[in-house]
Amino acid sequence: MPITRGAKKAVRQQARKRIFNIRRKNVLTDSVKDVQKAITAGDGAKAKDLLSKAYQAIDKAEKRGVIKKNTAARKKSRLTARVKAAK
Repeated sequence: MPITRGAKKAVRQQARKRIFNIRRKNVLTDSVKDVQKAITAGDGAKAKDLLSKAYQAIDKAEKRGVIKKNTAARKKSRLTARVKAAK
């Protein structure tokens, strides 16, 4: 348990940031899943439209430190390759 005032404040901040990080990660996974569902359904045009939303979610997660830079690049690269192959 935190004892000092500063440590108590740090715990409050961590709890708040954790909620935001979980929310960003959920948006990220949901958008990636939507693209993959469109690909498996054979709808290349819909997958291409959803790809921009997935890019946005990946970039936001990277910017806020939820995922690392290379992880974001890898996710974008693999998603783009799958969408191109689906056409």
